[in-house]
Amino acid sequence: MGRREHYHVYVIELSSAALEEPRFMRANPAYVTGKPCVYVGMTGLDPDLRFDKHKAGIQSNRYAQRFGLRLLPDLYEAWNPMSYDAARDKEVDLAIDLREAGFGVWQA
Repeated sequence: MGRREHYHVYVIELSSAALEEPRFMRANPAYVTGKPCVYVGMTGLDPDLRFDKHKAGIQSNRYAQRFGLRLLPDLYEAWNPMSYDAARDKEVDLAIDLREAGFGVWQA
């Protein structure tokens, strides 16, 4: 793994309490009841470490910190690690794909 290919996309499962947030619901007008709510991000760190930082409030996303339950590696492991540009693009594409599948998605 080269220095340039150390970036990761990751998906955090959020509690259903995120659905009570008006901003979250506005971002997910096609949410399908019963589907998971998730946060999709990218990082130069190991996804486990990044999740821990979210939960500790260190450079955290509000939804990941308040509602984050666990990582969902089945949704992202196949692509990691990758270059910065690839991770940036994959983060957006993955969020779009999950939203189109009816997930509630927050992507920073």
